[in-house]
Amino acid sequence: MTQDQAIPRTDAALIALRRILRATEQYERDLAQAVGLTPAKLRVLQILSSSDARSATPTQLAGRMGVSQATVTALVDQLDKLGLTQRQRSSTDRRQLHVIMTPAGADALRSAPDALQQHFVSGFQALQDWEQAMLVASLERVAAMLNAQGLDASPVLTLGEIGRGRN
Repeated sequence: MTQDQAIPRTDAALIALRRILRATEQYERDLAQAVGLTPAKLRVLQILSSSDARSATPTQLAGRMGVSQATVTALVDQLDKLGLTQRQRSSTDRRQLHVIMTPAGADALRSAPDALQQHFVSGFQALQDWEQAMLVASLERVAAMLNAQGLDASPVLTLGEIGRGRN
């Protein structure tokens, strides 16, 4: 392919961005079809699963996910309705609330396809330190070019709002 036939860099960059968006959309569809969850709800279950007691407070969940406590409350409300989590008052401090993963939640977690971000994390961690730094700088530059640098975001690959109401 000659230089004149090559895809212009601007188009190549837009194609790469679109591929990322499409991969995210496809993963969301696959996850919804497999277990009826969004990536954010799956992340709540992953966090609960990684704790010794398979439980966490809403504050702990919000901190680990990088979202507000109100967002976690909405996610847990939806997971409770699905029977995947339940809330339980602390036996030592009645003011303290714990979110506990139910056996159905553990089953859903086992049945879920690997999270898209897990694939990214594996690949990213395999890079050299300088490559990681360069990639982060490039992605931050892209976010700035899209006027997205001020948007609140958590480290969950999903489209739209984390706490939105769909399953």
